[in-house]
Amino acid sequence: MSASSPSLLTAAQDAAGHQHYPQGALYMVATPIGNLADVTLRALQVLSLADTVACEDTRHTAGLLQGYGLHKPLLALHEHNEAEAAQTVVQRLRAGQRVAYVSDAGTPGVSDPGARLVSAVQALGLRCLPIPGASSLTALLSVAGLGGASGRFVFAGFLSPKTTERQREVQAMADDARACLLLEAPHRMEALAQALASLGGRRITVGRELTKQYEEVAELPADGLGAWLKAGSHRLRGEFVLLLHPQAVAAGDDTLSASVLRTLSLLLAELPLKRAVRLCADITGEARNALYDAALALRHEQDAGSEPPAEDC
Repeated sequence: MSASSPSLLTAAQDAAGHQHYPQGALYMVATPIGNLADVTLRALQVLSLADTVACEDTRHTAGLLQGYGLHKPLLALHEHNEAEAAQTVVQRLRAGQRVAYVSDAGTPGVSDPGARLVSAVQALGLRCLPIPGASSLTALLSVAGLGGASGRFVFAGFLSPKTTERQREVQAMADDARACLLLEAPHRMEALAQALASLGGRRITVGRELTKQYEEVAELPADGLGAWLKAGSHRLRGEFVLLLHPQAVAAGDDTLSASVLRTLSLLLAELPLKRAVRLCADITGEARNALYDAALALRHEQDAGSEPPAEDC
């Protein structure tokens, strides 16, 4: 399929043209993360209606729009001029324009410029409308095989470029039993792999160049990430998203005795989770990581037991 085919814009009009797109509103438009075919029809409709497209990189966005047969006035808005350019956007919104904002790839405002723009617009009572689309985060989650987990995860984004601070952040992830999503640029992947090696055999799913021609997805132990990167020079090219898998320790696991679990359960009934874990570790001498995992499992069981029966829907 040719992305610039007029039939694509016609399809966007047919599918999304009946919706209301108010004037004087800012549209936060998610764009493909590598594959032009991943654009949504609603995104195309909004971009075709926009009076101005504010963007992270005008040259990149001009090429993107041209790929869909669109040509729009562009306004540069990036991390170095966001506060100033936001005022220009506000002026155009007050004049009744529809302004679309796009980052270079994915959803603006998520590890990309756009958050300060939205804050400035909302502070003045003007409308901001989300136009969702492709996401490397949910793409990786969908193939990570976490069906047996609770579904909880945290998004850490890009870790600090400073070695000491990055290691502190990795230690915080080690102390958290939940899954954790990370983003990283190719020139910092080796440093990240070195920091994550301290997590030993905890599983990681790594996605490289997701949605693009040479995408790779691999699951491996944290301490094996460095070797995986060195297995091919191409693996230090492209953008990365990584999922640190949750620590899978069930409440009935043999690593904790029944008496320890009972102590933990009693403490959880009276205290917040982290305080209960800390006190239980002091009382029993057990490792906090194992106790934290068990506490999450106990809480999950308690929550499940208190929920009403699910209805068909």
